[in-house]
Amino acid sequence: MKIRIITLFILLGLILVGCNSESESTTESIEHSTESTSTESNAIEDSAERVVFYYTANEGGSITKVDASTDEVVKTIQVDGMVHNVQVSPDNKMLGATVVPMSDHHKEDGEDKHSHVHGDEDAEAGKVIFYDLETDEVVKSLDVGSHPAHIDFTHDGRYVLVTNTEENNVKVIEADSFSIIKSIETGKGPHGFRISADSQYAYIANMNEDTVSIINLQTMTEESRVEVGHTPVTTGVTSDGKLLVATLHVENMLAIVDLANEQVEKVEVGIGPAQVYVDSKSNIAYVANQGSKDNPSSSVSVVDLTSRMVTATIQTGKGAHGLVTSGDSKRLYVTNMFENTVTVIDVAENKVIATIDVGEIPNGISIMN
Repeated sequence: MKIRIITLFILLGLILVGCNSESESTTESIEHSTESTSTESNAIEDSAERVVFYYTANEGGSITKVDASTDEVVKTIQVDGMVHNVQVSPDNKMLGATVVPMSDHHKEDGEDKHSHVHGDEDAEAGKVIFYDLETDEVVKSLDVGSHPAHIDFTHDGRYVLVTNTEENNVKVIEADSFSIIKSIETGKGPHGFRISADSQYAYIANMNEDTVSIINLQTMTEESRVEVGHTPVTTGVTSDGKLLVATLHVENMLAIVDLANEQVEKVEVGIGPAQVYVDSKSNIAYVANQGSKDNPSSSVSVVDLTSRMVTATIQTGKGAHGLVTSGDSKRLYVTNMFENTVTVIDVAENKVIATIDVGEIPNGISIMN
């Protein structure tokens, strides 16, 4: 009898311990679930509260700020000069803009000088202006040289590069101090460029000698030049650093360069291609076909960099020039120079979903990450 009672107490103890353990486990699970739900909720709230803007560089003398969630213009920033290009910094805190002194010729002509010969000895010095993205106020303005064209930040946020088309060089600016630390010689007529994902190289299109300068940002020197074809305007580079692309304005081609052996292939695109943007998530290159003011083009060519084929042609406004994709790669934004608009495209369907009125002669475009 005593043995049975003892056994019963032991079993009862084990059951109680088991129940207690299960209860503690359940409590911990509930607490963990609550914490997880709370974290997810906070993340959703943060995401919902974050507003993304895109910016257009308007040669008429302004920068247009657009809310990407509504595609509504929220602000026009007036600038003393022709704004050629803009770029948002990797941390979304700053906007850099290249500004060329306004002249009657630029104002009257109203088109990007891709097919024009540079080299005006009397040209005034151009500037780079940095804006605080929270206040839209000027943080710093720097003289950088004759006809500053494109601007880009290294992905690590350390440097800012600016091409000077009329001086055949690229200026390297230290982002923290806004100090010009280096001037690197390039080919003739350096214009558009992109920087590799590892921040080690810049690839600069030299419009006036049909080459791309490969700039080593570790040694701060031009490492080599690659012949790509007639009048390269801008470049792009894949996220793995294996392929370089360049628009050939006169040839109506996109040059695709294998950087391992510098072999060049060409894909026919639309008339007078201007900028190109490589979407790192899909290995697609979007080419804006601008044409000229007298014979404007109005399309974007979608080039698959694996098959080396144009897979779609999307109609835009007249003078398609600058382009950029949203951070999630769902939207493509294109400036139309000869209509003063931005075309918004649904990438999944290659379909235009909105057309936005912006400033006069929109050129470059950039979006917050």
